Amino acid sequence: MTSQTSPTSDAILDRMMALHPKVIDLTLDRMWRLLKALGNPQEDLPPVIHIAGTNGKGSTQAMIRAGIEGMGKTTHAYTSPHLARFHERIRLAGELISEDHLTKVLDECYAKNGGIDITYFEITTCAALLAFARTQADYTLLEVGLGGRLDATNVITPELSVITPVSIDHEQFLGNTLAKIAAEKAGIIKRGVPVVVGPQQDEAMEVIETTALRLGAPILAYGQHWHVSTERGRLIYQDETGLLDLPLPALLGDHQVQNAGAALAALRHLGADEAACEAAMTKASWPARMQRLKTGPLVDSAPEIELWLDGGHNAAAGQAIGKLLGSLPKRDTYLICGMLNTKDVGGYLEPLKPHVQSLTAVSIPGEANTLPAEATALAAKQVGMTSGIASDVNTALTFIKEIEPQARVLICGSLYLAGNILRENG
Repeated sequence: MTSQTSPTSDAILDRMMALHPKVIDLTLDRMWRLLKALGNPQEDLPPVIHIAGTNGKGSTQAMIRAGIEGMGKTTHAYTSPHLARFHERIRLAGELISEDHLTKVLDECYAKNGGIDITYFEITTCAALLAFARTQADYTLLEVGLGGRLDATNVITPELSVITPVSIDHEQFLGNTLAKIAAEKAGIIKRGVPVVVGPQQDEAMEVIETTALRLGAPILAYGQHWHVSTERGRLIYQDETGLLDLPLPALLGDHQVQNAGAALAALRHLGADEAACEAAMTKASWPARMQRLKTGPLVDSAPEIELWLDGGHNAAAGQAIGKLLGSLPKRDTYLICGMLNTKDVGGYLEPLKPHVQSLTAVSIPGEANTLPAEATALAAKQVGMTSGIASDVNTALTFIKEIEPQARVLICGSLYLAGNILRENG
């Protein structure tokens, strides 16, 4: 516990929010300024694997981390957003950063920034880099927050870059075509640094290949340099060094097979053996990605209901979730859904429609950018779903339990809603 005279990390994070510029202009100038004041910690990191993409970044990172640990090595890891607590964003040599350590680096960054405008993500990324530079580890895993080219994490020269599937998202910042968005993601590619590329639409792949060629960055691309598939309940991975016959990923869904392929391509580049690659499949965990909730107050309130949680929020995520729901044993399925007002709600819900009986919409508690429940319910009706609204998730679950006590229920639509559930459900 910190004393009353030493602010907790939450208090410092609240102070940092007050520094946020009124208008977001994507630039790295604020990062370079603060990093210089901190002594340029980004230059003292263990070898970096830098991961960008629209979908699958976190899952791919989780599998790479499990594989590195399966090699008997340690790795830092940076991801966003957090779900229940900010500490989830920063792992030091495999362990979540402690409250004392987090408070110290946040306080140091706040003081060195000197009250100048800086975004919340930028200043907290500086804190993560500072903690990483001061802690011994074999690798650093950095997940891009938004885009790539001008993301706050793009201040390093990595040992390896990874680009997971690119699709339409964050158009207001990244552009309104797949090519423009792919160009932003490809901004993490560095001169001469190999890049693992997951499955891409042709328009995105062309941009990524052009960028890599211009920078002399060797490409390790799905369908060209490595292949991944499933066969008789196993994952089959093949590249120029040979074939791996592995268990399916612990993370559920066909899309996780593709993410696993990118993780395995990265691990093979790092020299991982078959045992480490197997650990990547069996030991990875990533909350709120089709996570089955089995304990906690929410589960206790409806013990016969099969309860799931997912934080996916765009059309590609909807397609992946719909495919997974279609593969599960048949059971009446209901959605409890809350989304942000910046998302393509119809595009997300359309692929889920064939697999669900109805949707109950909720507003995301404590989230200024929540889409009102009424708007989510209307969007569901517009794609042909039966829908209604509830004041909160507990009320929605009680309503579903009365209709079908043994239903399958998926709470979905936003990582912010998922984080709220993980906090409330303990």
